[in-house]
Amino acid sequence: MGGLDRPACCQAYNVYARRSVHWAISSRRASFTRSFTSTLRRSDVTQAAASELQGIPYSQLTVGIPREIYPLERRVSVTPAGVSTLLKKGFSKVLVAPGAGAEASFRDEDYISAGATLSGDAYDTDIILKVRPPLIDDNTGEMSSLRSGSTLISFLYPAQNKTLVEQLRQKGITSFAMDAIPRISRAQVFDALSSMANTAGYRAVLEASNAFPRFLTGQVTAAGKIPPGKVLVIGGGVAGLSAITTAKRMGAIVRGFDTRPVVKEQVESLGAEFLTVEIEEDGSGQGGYAKQMSQAFLDAEMALFAAQARDVDIIITTALIPGKPAPKLILKEHVDAMKPGSVIVDLAAESGGNCELTHPGEKVVYNGVTIIGYTDLPSRLPTQSSTLYSNNITKFLLSIGDQSRFNIDLTDEVVRRSIITHNKEILYPAPAPAITPPPPSLAPSRPPPAQVKVEETAVTPWQQQIRSVGLLTSGVGGALVLGKLTAPAFMNLFTTLGLAGLIGFRAVWSVTPALHSPLMSVTNALSGLVGVGGLFVMGGGFVPHTFPQFLGAASVFLANLNIFGGFLITKRMLDLFRRPTDPPEYGWLYIIPAAVFAGGFFWAASTGLAGLVQAGYLISTLLSIGALTGLSSQVTARSGNALGMLGVAAGLISTLAAVGFSQEVLVQFLAITALGGGLGLAIGRRVSPMQLPQTVAALHSVVGLAAVLTSAGSVIGAAPGDHLSLLHLSTAYLGVLIGGITFTGSILAFLKLAGRMSSRPMILPGRHLINISLLTANIGCMGTFLTLAPTAPAVGAACLAGNALLSFAKGWTTSAAIGGADMPVLVTVLNAYSGFALVAEGFMLDNMLLTSVGSLIGASGSILSYIMCRAMNRSLTNVIFGGIAPTIVADDSTKGLTVARTSVDEVVEMLRDAENVIIVPGYGMAVARAQYAINDMVASLRAQGINCRFGIHPVAGRMPGQCNVLLAEAGVPYDVVLEMDEINDDFGETDVTLVIGANDTVNPLALEPGSAIAGMPVLNVWRSKNVVVMKRGMSAGYAEVPNPLFYYQNTKMLFGDAKATCEALSAGLKQGAS
Repeated sequence: MGGLDRPACCQAYNVYARRSVHWAISSRRASFTRSFTSTLRRSDVTQAAASELQGIPYSQLTVGIPREIYPLERRVSVTPAGVSTLLKKGFSKVLVAPGAGAEASFRDEDYISAGATLSGDAYDTDIILKVRPPLIDDNTGEMSSLRSGSTLISFLYPAQNKTLVEQLRQKGITSFAMDAIPRISRAQVFDALSSMANTAGYRAVLEASNAFPRFLTGQVTAAGKIPPGKVLVIGGGVAGLSAITTAKRMGAIVRGFDTRPVVKEQVESLGAEFLTVEIEEDGSGQGGYAKQMSQAFLDAEMALFAAQARDVDIIITTALIPGKPAPKLILKEHVDAMKPGSVIVDLAAESGGNCELTHPGEKVVYNGVTIIGYTDLPSRLPTQSSTLYSNNITKFLLSIGDQSRFNIDLTDEVVRRSIITHNKEILYPAPAPAITPPPPSLAPSRPPPAQVKVEETAVTPWQQQIRSVGLLTSGVGGALVLGKLTAPAFMNLFTTLGLAGLIGFRAVWSVTPALHSPLMSVTNALSGLVGVGGLFVMGGGFVPHTFPQFLGAASVFLANLNIFGGFLITKRMLDLFRRPTDPPEYGWLYIIPAAVFAGGFFWAASTGLAGLVQAGYLISTLLSIGALTGLSSQVTARSGNALGMLGVAAGLISTLAAVGFSQEVLVQFLAITALGGGLGLAIGRRVSPMQLPQTVAALHSVVGLAAVLTSAGSVIGAAPGDHLSLLHLSTAYLGVLIGGITFTGSILAFLKLAGRMSSRPMILPGRHLINISLLTANIGCMGTFLTLAPTAPAVGAACLAGNALLSFAKGWTTSAAIGGADMPVLVTVLNAYSGFALVAEGFMLDNMLLTSVGSLIGASGSILSYIMCRAMNRSLTNVIFGGIAPTIVADDSTKGLTVARTSVDEVVEMLRDAENVIIVPGYGMAVARAQYAINDMVASLRAQGINCRFGIHPVAGRMPGQCNVLLAEAGVPYDVVLEMDEINDDFGETDVTLVIGANDTVNPLALEPGSAIAGMPVLNVWRSKNVVVMKRGMSAGYAEVPNPLFYYQNTKMLFGDAKATCEALSAGLKQGAS
């Protein structure tokens, strides 16, 4: 059952009950069960050059669409939309017989509007497209009307219609049979048998429902309860599955039966019960059809059907075996056992029927049971079936040849197996295709295997407990040793550091990946509290009087630039994620707590500070924690940004009270704040989402420089009688060191991200020796500084200056060695560095606020760095210490291969036919500014009922979450933008995947042990039925390794600018919808 014979002129549903097992089931599996025997395409330059001149240009060909005259046939081979497609492709004329589409509700006026020419000479054309085989009766004139040397594409059933095939040969007609198209992945779009079978299965349920004397769905009313109808579908092919789906939607209880166990998964996935017999026997035949079963199995099967006939209300049969009459499954005694009012729909009627009492082409009633044996079910839905068939046959015609030329290439598997006659020869049946293994030197000829995971030795409960206790013991012992060796002030700050770090760790891990960009922006704004240290160094009058005071003022200026610019950029980013349906937000209400804090603080401070400063620091710290926690979801993200603003304001107000400025210095502070804040706001307003990565890097450099100035100013500006503690000197030196590395490293990151210098890694000769020398010089300089600075301020200042120069150099050399592929890691590491600079400054000034906020920022940057490293298969330790590995240039094993190109029109048709679409954007989308065009395209797809979602790799773009922000900027709802881990398992169920400007993140080489990117998590786009890669050219990604995905059989390349291409796709989808 499930396989089908092909009698003359039989309906497509009747000849094709099981084509979906090979495609739908295999694509559903997690592993790659689809056939990829011809996955890669070998380029033959000589052959390609010759083939460019082969074939006939479309502009020299006419296409004919005659009227179908077979009795009860209401379909038409090509609809007006299909005519429009053919003319757009360049065919000279499309002649349509008057009234050809009338029975299918397509008017002659519709064809004329599409560009067709009405003519009674539709057969007098170069290519004739039909539904039914031409009738050989001379009275009809169909065969005699065919022009010698023309091409005919139609259902032909050559195995049964040998006389027809012979006449086609004698007339020299090249003929293709739509029913002979092979079952390979790329031929699914031509599969007219499945299209007709799908329509027939749907119509079968409607016919059954029409004859059934009550509802299929159940009812519960005041008059009582009526149970739902019970439907049994025999045969799990395309027609059977369509019938199951339709019956379930109408509310029936549905059961399915098939001799092939592989069908069970599909039947159950549709919500039906799969019936089995006690005897285990696999009925799967070749090509997804069923085979003849043993007598013992048939006896058990008959017993099952007898029991079901007594219970169910409707039986729909679709079972056939190739080359044989339809098996008799529903016997007379089964019908006798059925309840009056029951219905049998026999889709195998034209092959003799599955029911003994079926009359082909008729509806009969026997013993109160209605038996429907219609043989024209697709024609009973002529508009639907004609539309589907038109899509199949036009796409098949356009596939015969290339580059707008009709060229019959007998080496093409689809052409060779579907061609019946050519050059007065009968070419049917085609020889079995030879299967030759690909040369071992080629790129993988199949999708890569599942990622190989190294088996870890199992840890016993004893070992696990020992490790846990050992770690705890080390922590406790280390804290005791540290407490013994340090002063209470240090331990107080260390306690603050540890607690704030733990809280920050928990808060940042809860942030959704889509908000990682706003998270970095808000932590960057919080790091503007580095200016708190500058307030302690500021002084003089309306202007600074000394060099240290100037350093402090410069630090405050830079800090305010960072604060105002950072929070404005964060607000703009978060506003992009706002949806029209979101409830209103009343952010202005946060003015109330701000006013309460400021007014209450100044009022209380007028009578003495007491613990107000520490209370202000506590409030600032808690609000900063609230800012990070608020970024955990889209709902609270904007509130989190507001809390961050309040936190920084509270910290600055508390610090102003602590330093006790004179009126002159206060005026200086307000002027500097106005200048720095004004510049920050100006930058924040001008920055576009595309410029976020370089802007964040630039702001990191501001924080680093401010830390250098503050740390140096606090030491140089100390009064001669002040005794600076060893802790103060050590942390001041570390503040200069970390700040200097952050400063130059961020500048270099800015230049690379902004495209002002090459993104390739700058590998200096002996770079490791250079870095070790710089580190050694830093250590020596620090020892000198700690020894001589208390007694020789000039030497201390020189050491700090040397430290600054060495740290500037180290920041440059370590960051320069990082290539463009690692920019997301570099940006997050710099974010962590800025936090560590604040921590050093906090220990230097014995300031709880700087220590706690710096710890939060350091934790945030470190966690994001870990996430990025894991997503890029890199070591976090190596990244933090500037040891990111250089890009490995792999041998290009794809040389000599050629890709399959596609066009905008073809992709538009592919998208229209899809049910599930996934878009995978990369940095190429950002460069092309294609997000707006993508949003329009997605809106068109969703308006047509197509499920369209996005899959985002953690390192897509140049900083975490950049692609999310860009899509939000264009108005894409964030609930359809999913992370890699959320969507990776869904590619097997996806009809079309669009890869827009991504490369390394979809490279299957990552799953190949030993490759340059082995172990890197990637999006498994190759599992989709069709993959379209949109790129400007064939250049490699940042990892500079070849991508075998481009050469897979189910992959097509669409070259061009991403923005222009997406706009063309959107326009094509809208035109089709209208």
